[in-house]
Amino acid sequence: MRRLCKLDDLPKGDAFDALGFAASKPGRAGVFVMRSGDDVKAYVNCCPHLGTPLNWSPDRFVGLERECIVCATHGAEFRVDSGECTSGPCLGDRLDPVAVEVRDGDVYVADWEGGD
Repeated sequence: MRRLCKLDDLPKGDAFDALGFAASKPGRAGVFVMRSGDDVKAYVNCCPHLGTPLNWSPDRFVGLERECIVCATHGAEFRVDSGECTSGPCLGDRLDPVAVEVRDGDVYVADWEGGD
């Protein structure tokens, strides 16, 4: 498991967005971590449609209504709790989840293809 941040660093409540982290391997997708209610979710930062990063700008992964993850390239919408695409050209596909664990106030993620 790789430590990414403190739990308190993740936005919560109405300020819901995510923290993005670059991959340690060149040319690989990073990962982003966000709160979903009382849970913490992590996904690979890669749209299943075009393989592009999802974020609009650093740490900006959600739409204006703050109810879903939105791909900056073509506006596909993904559920925060499951990563399922609910609108757009990749309808029915899912973001690749990354196992996440919270220990002693720190957020850890399992290795992913772009991580160590």
